Amino acid sequence: MQCCIYNMAKAGLLACLTLGLGAELRADNPPMRVVSMNLCSDQLAMLVAAPGQLISVSYLAHDPRSSAMYRQAHSYPINMGRAEEIFLLQPDLVIAGKFSTRDTVSMLKRLNIPVVLMKPANSLTDVRDKLMEMGRHLHREKVAAALIAKFDADLAAIRSDNTYHPRAVAYSQGGYTSGDKTLAGEIITTAGFSNMASELGLEAGGTLALEQLIISHPDIVITSDNYPGHSRAEELMQHPALATFTKGQASDNIRDADWVCGTPHVLTAIARLKSTRELMGADQ
Repeated sequence: MQCCIYNMAKAGLLACLTLGLGAELRADNPPMRVVSMNLCSDQLAMLVAAPGQLISVSYLAHDPRSSAMYRQAHSYPINMGRAEEIFLLQPDLVIAGKFSTRDTVSMLKRLNIPVVLMKPANSLTDVRDKLMEMGRHLHREKVAAALIAKFDADLAAIRSDNTYHPRAVAYSQGGYTSGDKTLAGEIITTAGFSNMASELGLEAGGTLALEQLIISHPDIVITSDNYPGHSRAEELMQHPALATFTKGQASDNIRDADWVCGTPHVLTAIARLKSTRELMGADQ
């Protein structure tokens, strides 16, 4: 039965491609059936959308390791980012990420279904910009502006003039680190740390050899959660040399959900890191 339904959907999709059919969204009308197929746009849309306006989010939105809004996401049906399933939802707007499945995006555009591509956030300023961009797409600019005002106020309350700036490095699977010209890097510096990755010339992020990390001797290593399963990239995080270096040293673990996407939820990561820095300062 599932196979038949899938083939019927595919046949309908191809028929629409042949005939050039599809619903076009008028610029002066707000979209009423919005589908998001990207983790970060999922969360921005859930924050900004009117009740009933968002009808589906990506499957990653339900994952607590990746999504800061996984509880809210359970109120929405998920999609796997496939053109056939999204077409059957009859959306009048699809919101995708820059790195979303290109074949799906191309197919939906050929069906005359409006698709917008949102770039990932690389700074705290981008958090504001992404909220307003989502507000424009959903015709909810006032809601977006209110969220931005609250974000700015909450961020100002977290900022500190403390002169103690220990050297920190973010270190995750595969030895990846984040410099100051990344969202994670700006979160680190906003929390009051000096980012060692930028000292080493990795302002836009990149791979940092474990040997170089140890020689550079940061005051704190900031890690993220490992995922179930096994990979060579995660083996590095279990290396005895790293365990020896960080033993007895300040460390912190930030959930991917708190700083992967440019949403107001990055404030959780900033507040946690600030508290860690203050504890480090109290020991000086």
